[in-house]
Amino acid sequence: MDGKMLARLGAVVFIALAVTATAIELTRKADQRSTSPAGRTETTNADPLRGELIRCQELGEAGARDPTCLRAWAESRHRFLAPAPPAIERQEAQ
Repeated sequence: MDGKMLARLGAVVFIALAVTATAIELTRKADQRSTSPAGRTETTNADPLRGELIRCQELGEAGARDPTCLRAWAESRHRFLAPAPPAIERQEAQ
């Protein structure tokens, strides 16, 4: 076998391996997407507000008109923006 033929054979084998690896990776990602659309695991949440916010996020534009979502977003803003309790109350709670 001459050098050109060996180089061509090596290139064909490399391309075949690359195509096979790509096909395997694409099928694996498709399987993962079908089980969890947003990459979230379906576990029970200790915080029901979090579950409601996720549901509202999945509604998309319809969430802006859903009264339950509006209440959930208001509660989330309140939790996030509420002032922290004074240091004395935090020490008593521990």
